[in-house]
Amino acid sequence: MIRRLRIKFICITMAIVTVMLTLLLATQYRSTQNSLERASLTALESAAREPMSVTRPAFGDMERDQPCFSLSLSAWGTLRASGSSYYDLSDEEVLLTIYQAALADGGSSGVLAEYALRYYRAEGPLELRYVFTDISGEVQTLRELLRSSLAVGCVGFFAFLILSILLANWAIRPVAQAWEQQRQFVADASHELKTPLTVILTNAELLREPEYGEDQRQQFVDSILTMSHQMRGLVESMLQLARADSGRSEAQLQAVDFSRLLEQTVLPFEPLYFEQGLTLESVIRPGVTLTGSEAQLRQVAEILLDNALKYSAPGGIVRLSLQSRGRECCLTVASPGQTLTSQQCRDIFRRFYRVDQARSRNGSYGLGLAIARRIVSDHRGRIWAEGKDGINTFYVTLPVSGIAAHVPAIAERDGTAERQL
Repeated sequence: MIRRLRIKFICITMAIVTVMLTLLLATQYRSTQNSLERASLTALESAAREPMSVTRPAFGDMERDQPCFSLSLSAWGTLRASGSSYYDLSDEEVLLTIYQAALADGGSSGVLAEYALRYYRAEGPLELRYVFTDISGEVQTLRELLRSSLAVGCVGFFAFLILSILLANWAIRPVAQAWEQQRQFVADASHELKTPLTVILTNAELLREPEYGEDQRQQFVDSILTMSHQMRGLVESMLQLARADSGRSEAQLQAVDFSRLLEQTVLPFEPLYFEQGLTLESVIRPGVTLTGSEAQLRQVAEILLDNALKYSAPGGIVRLSLQSRGRECCLTVASPGQTLTSQQCRDIFRRFYRVDQARSRNGSYGLGLAIARRIVSDHRGRIWAEGKDGINTFYVTLPVSGIAAHVPAIAERDGTAERQL
């Protein structure tokens, strides 16, 4: 599809370019042709009025010799020729043929292509006179102009073709990336759903076997329920991302006390960290207020804390901090563990990406950080990760509202909530 889209883009672009080049070059050619024709006719009209004139003004202040000659046939059938010495007027038979050709053409002016002459008809009371001028130079000029126009057109066509290919690649790149991400998303989602579905089907088939006892049947039921809850969480995460991608988020924006929200979010995680042998410390500046969705902002904090819980080194200390910086606040969650590389710090926000693939069955779907990035982006903030010296730190910056940016620094020292297990 991407290839067809790229070809279609190039074809449309080149069609427009071809039409524009053709119009421009045709207009230039036609304009030059009309200019030369008007100049030639002006010279003929001047010669017709003044039979002795052999020059005419042309092209602004410049003058160019425009040799003319005239042929007239009297009432008694006598052909008379007069004009510039530029022409050989001694062959009466040829002159008569030219005169008759002009007479047969029938116009007040015209071109005799076979003789490379332009004529002008001047009728007098006793005779019919035709004034002629050579147009071989004019024809040669137009031929050279046509050749140069074709050359310019061909060069311009291929230049624009190369440019359109580059532009097509540049314009299609976001579409190609989105298409690849969608294809990868579908493949990853299918893979993630395949395992729990297989477990559910296997346990359901075992339940139908009569040789298993009640205890074993209960294990099968528990396994089915566990996998079902896991699938439900995965599907809900995918639906949340799909709604965010389509711009159909149902979040209600309001003033949120982000400091209090973080304090409430940290509390239920403290016993979880204790059970894992980890220490959770929090330094939260009070009075930080945001405009956004309370549920979504809470979800961001939960994702970061849950991520630190799953991937922290045993016995380590996880530190959560909220600080205010002018018109924005900064939330950080730092945890000890295997140091993330620069590439991993970028990749972990991709959907279904896991640094440790062995943890794929611990309830981690590889969607949490992708959801967090989407929520932060919708709140006009930024989220990124850094790894250094065995400490991986996640940063979230969000714009503050109200008086949050003006809370005195002393409040941070005296009123900071700090917990440690």
